[in-house]
This record gives sequence, structure tokens and C-alpha cells, in this order.
Amino acid sequence: MKVTVVGAGNVGSTCANVLAHNEIANEIVLLDIKEGIAEGKALDMWETSPVNLYDSRITGSTNDYSKTAGSEVVVITSGIPRKPGMSRDDLIATNAGIVKSVTENVIEHSPNAKIIIVSNPLDVMCYTAYLSAKVGKSKVMGMAGVLDTARYRSFLAMELNVSPKDIQALLMGGHGDTMVPLPRYTTVGGIPVTELISAEKLDAIIERTKFGGGEIVKLLGTSAWYAPGAAAAQMVEAIVKDQKRVLPVCSWLEGEYGQNGIYLGVPVILGKNGIEKILEVDLNAEEQAMLEESAGAVRNVMSVLDGMDVL
Repeated sequence: MKVTVVGAGNVGSTCANVLAHNEIANEIVLLDIKEGIAEGKALDMWETSPVNLYDSRITGSTNDYSKTAGSEVVVITSGIPRKPGMSRDDLIATNAGIVKSVTENVIEHSPNAKIIIVSNPLDVMCYTAYLSAKVGKSKVMGMAGVLDTARYRSFLAMELNVSPKDIQALLMGGHGDTMVPLPRYTTVGGIPVTELISAEKLDAIIERTKFGGGEIVKLLGTSAWYAPGAAAAQMVEAIVKDQKRVLPVCSWLEGEYGQNGIYLGVPVILGKNGIEKILEVDLNAEEQAMLEESAGAVRNVMSVLDGMDVL
């Protein structure tokens, strides 16, 4: 069983490290365009194997996609952050070009791979990869929902002083400040969270979740990597081990929740075939309105990409 992570930056290397430590795949390939980065990080990780007692083999390569051949799952973290003076449109065009190239190379060597996108802007990069891969919609997906839900659950655990293991939650929509946390579907040990926390505090936690990535950037001066890397690894594990996990995943919708032709975060069953089923839960009028607002924000970015000569 082989898993490839494309992009050996903080998120990609963290994902590869989690995969190795948990022995999720026999072979893990870390790929990067910068000479020596993937090789060095992979070697450093492998040298922890006698200490942490795992035997998943980690290898690194500089842009040699032949090393990724036969991968069951490929995680794509490639892309650049927005730089001073760079417009949103410039960022979209640049990262779409990168994701398109990476996806095409991945599919050439691993035509049956399930592809997990982490690159930003997430929802639209999933759209880019889907159009570039030319494979079934179940095989191309995005990571953000697992990360956003993890942040939501971790903040609730802090407020309630309980184990995050006992918190189950659902979060839908786009990755960003229009995401849609759903308190009605949030429980603590089976108890509805609304029974344990005031509406005011719950609203504050929801707002913190929406801007969770920005909070990390303000503290570190750069984007988060531990939680995003671990979230991507959880999705890989669900696929590789055919766990049938119910997770919020950025998925291509064809009528579900009243949305068509868009990548949006929804609950799915994740197994060996990728997205095995999209689960449609009942939303009340307020929740549906928030989801439609989130979808509108994603479509606005999609329209920017559609107007470019990138795809």
C-alpha cells in the first residue's frame, strides 16, 4: 500500500509524519519541487523509526512522479501563500496552475488514486483537480471539513473541560468564514451541546472556529500545519483501511442540499473507494440559508477561475 504526499512544506511533511508514525501505509512518498527538501525531510522522519517503533518506509523525491506510481491515495498540499501586492485573482491563477499540473502528473502514474486536496483556496482547488483528473467525483475531494470540525470540537472541549474524544460535531459549507457549524448536530457523550453551554458562549465558539486559521496566522505569522496535516492523514487512513468513517469532506455536489456543480463541505462515508456516499441530513430554514450563502461565496471564487485561461 503506497501513499504519496505532494508538497513537503509544513502541512505535507506533518501529514507524512503522522501517516508513518501510525503505520497507515507500507510506503509513503514525499514529493517536492525544491531540490533536496523532500529527501531531507523523509530521511529525518525515517531516522525516528527506531525511536518511535514503526516500519512504514518514507522516501523523498524532487519532482520525480515516477516514484509515486501505484499510489492508493495522493494528498496534494502544493501551492503558494498570498504574498504582499498579490491580488486574490493572482493567487487563484497561480495555485490553480500548480494544482492542475500536479494532478495531471499524479493521474498519469496512479490512475486509480484517490486525491485529497489541501491547497488553498480549498474548494476551488478541488474543482481544479476534478477537472484536471478527469476521473469519477468520488475520487477527488478536499480536506477542510475535518480540520474545521476538529477546531470546533477542540474549542468546545476547552470550554466544557471535557475530553475532545467525547465530542461529535458536524460542520458544512465552504472553507472560510462562511462555513456552517451545526449545533443541532453537536453532542458531548451523546448529550446535545445546547444542554451544556449557553447560547452566547456557543456562538462565540462558532465565530472562533470560522476564523480559526486566521488566529493561528496572527500568533505564528504563518499558516497552521499540525492540525491540517493530521486532518489529511485521518482522511487517508479512512480510505486505506476502508473504515467507512463519517466525516465532513469537500465533495462535488450534483443536487445534494439543493446545490449542483460545486465543491462544498458535506458529511460523507469515506472508504476504500473514496467518497462512497454523501449523507443528506435535514437542515432547518436558517441552516439552509447559511449553506446557500456559503455556496454563493464559493461560486464567486469559481467564477474568477472560470474566467481565466488556466484550465
